[in-house]
Amino acid sequence: MNTLSYKTKSTKPSEVKRDWYVVDAEGEVVGRLASRIAHVLKGKHKPEYTPHIDCGDNIIVLNADKIRFTGNKMQNKEYLTYSLYPGGQKSKKAHQIMSRKPEMIIESAVKGMLPKNKLGAAMYKKLFVYTGKNHPHGAQQPKEFKF
Repeated sequence: MNTLSYKTKSTKPSEVKRDWYVVDAEGEVVGRLASRIAHVLKGKHKPEYTPHIDCGDNIIVLNADKIRFTGNKMQNKEYLTYSLYPGGQKSKKAHQIMSRKPEMIIESAVKGMLPKNKLGAAMYKKLFVYTGKNHPHGAQQPKEFKF
């Protein structure tokens, strides 16, 4: 009888190596881009992915003001906020948010695709969204991420 024992390798937090990636959002559809970004933030693109460890990479998103929606979502999609007071629910259309703070659209789309716990909060902190082509993370020598 052959007794081979196979053990699944579980990555430890000290073994995680984080890379920096730059994503250009110009002309990209919001939901498709957000799902790819969430995939990288979770670390699922790595062979050493472990579900209970934050082993994802850092993502820098540029040109957040040049993303696009499909169909009539730019006029019809609503973003809701709630102040925790009675009658404190407010809604804004996507085109209103695009004109004032376009980074919020990508941030909220990605945040909705991450886990709703402390691990998801740690993953979300590795997302950096900017409206122009410039970013202050040049010292990290980010690589361009090809989807």
